[in-house]
Amino acid sequence: MAKNKRVSVRQRRVSAELRTLRIAAGLTCLDVATALDCSESKISRMETGDRGLYADDVSAILGLLRVPAAKRSELLALVREGEERNWHEIHGKLPTNWKDLIRFESEATAVRNYEPTLFPGLAQVADYSRAIISGANPKLTSAEIDTLVATRMTRQVIFSRHPAPIIHLIVDETVLTRPACSPEIMRAQLRHLLSLNERSMVTIQVVPFRTKAHPGLTGPFVLLDFESNPSVAYMDSCGTSSFLEEDQQIERVKVAWQGIRAVALSPEESMRLVASALGELTGQEEVP
Repeated sequence: MAKNKRVSVRQRRVSAELRTLRIAAGLTCLDVATALDCSESKISRMETGDRGLYADDVSAILGLLRVPAAKRSELLALVREGEERNWHEIHGKLPTNWKDLIRFESEATAVRNYEPTLFPGLAQVADYSRAIISGANPKLTSAEIDTLVATRMTRQVIFSRHPAPIIHLIVDETVLTRPACSPEIMRAQLRHLLSLNERSMVTIQVVPFRTKAHPGLTGPFVLLDFESNPSVAYMDSCGTSSFLEEDQQIERVKVAWQGIRAVALSPEESMRLVASALGELTGQEEVP
């Protein structure tokens, strides 16, 4: 039997949308299959991303579910463009790709994130997140900031997932001392990092100041691995977010990760550095 064609990131988003729309309509996979005269397993595989999508099939399902025209056009465009690997999106104030990042993180078996200037979103406390988001874009309204902070906090449900994914975070030492927020918020953020490190599925490392040129100088990224789907890399910079999925691109990101990991302090040394930064803020040394 021929192996299923690899499903693109765009089509994986459509698969998730099809399931959400079907459930919202109060229908089962069998209901949809019966109405469209196809097998229940076909509908199930379309929703789980186990098979490629075809515009005619998706159009029929969207018609059955009475999906509004604008939404229908959006999803069909993603299906038709699904053969184009790598997904780049330039967003406005509210980044639409965050929704997809949250979904991919919720499905991942391993999440590896390198951040050279900020604490990773998965490790941020709400007040730190608010300070960073509002500082990065002063034009945001309070309501928009609230939405973005809530969205970032939603990503952290990954820590309570069962089975738990492997989460590996690496930051540059400058993240520990940059005065990006008030000392009070920074103390809370550093304590939170120490607390996260106590979780069995979490590894946190720090790249020290003394490190010479390394692959992380090109910028932050998130690398996500899945049980039955190919890896995906996410990058977000200056209003442009990208999902990369080409084998060559993913290999480059994996090589970069290994290079960064090689120059980072051990987890134990990293936590001592975090505790030292906390101690400087509190006026006393705290050792984990």
